[in-house]
Amino acid sequence: MISLKRNSKGQLVPAPGIRSRSSSVYTPNQTDPFKISRSKFNDFLTCKRCFYLDRVKGLASPSTPGWTLNETTDLLLKKEFDLCREKQTPHRIFERYNLNHVVPFQHDDIDKWRDSLHHGLKIQFRDSNIILHGGVDDIWLDRNADKLIVVDYKSQANSKPVNTEDYLSHMYHQGYKVQMDFYSYLLTKMGFEVSPISYFYVCNADRNALAFDSKMVFEETLVPYAWDSSWIEDKVLEMIDLLNSKKLPEDNPSCENCAYAQQRNIVEGL
Repeated sequence: MISLKRNSKGQLVPAPGIRSRSSSVYTPNQTDPFKISRSKFNDFLTCKRCFYLDRVKGLASPSTPGWTLNETTDLLLKKEFDLCREKQTPHRIFERYNLNHVVPFQHDDIDKWRDSLHHGLKIQFRDSNIILHGGVDDIWLDRNADKLIVVDYKSQANSKPVNTEDYLSHMYHQGYKVQMDFYSYLLTKMGFEVSPISYFYVCNADRNALAFDSKMVFEETLVPYAWDSSWIEDKVLEMIDLLNSKKLPEDNPSCENCAYAQQRNIVEGL
């Protein structure tokens, strides 16, 4: 897909191809605090070369369109859960899963924690200058165990019913588990007791309906996931070493961005 740069009014403007905000570019061995989001951490796990070119060299990747339907599902679910949060009552789906002891977590910072662009869950990693952060979809409270439950909303359209084993083993859902591990790690480091079981709230659109009729019907499923953050700190340390390196790392042979850049250089005779 070819992406064109537009300003806030939708007008076409020159695409610089490089980041303009100095705060988004890391200088090796700098001491000033530097934020790494959950998505950028995932970029590091996916392709170290692309991550380095982005965070250290300041190359701006082409933008992608917003997922407006998914975002709308998230927005409406948050409204539902906020009503339950205000009254401290279980959500309608909890009864189906024998979770009547669970309620949406009430906290003064819940809106900040869900704001991935400006706030999110946030910690300083050990004694480094790296600030890890990420916006969570929701947090519930297990009143029996007095522990927090990390929740992530997911929307999809699949003709097959959702089941836990297939959902968690799907090759395109491995990044979802990284998300959950990361958020749970942040909450733990922020001093909260976190339940060992998190949940994906999966909204699966019915593709077998006879007609659209101005509506989409979703089947809602809670997929439990036993998060594991034991691997995160080693990877963060590896990421920090890379940020402080002046050597461009090798690419991921499966990275399509790297392959495109290499082939374009060949075609253009560079």
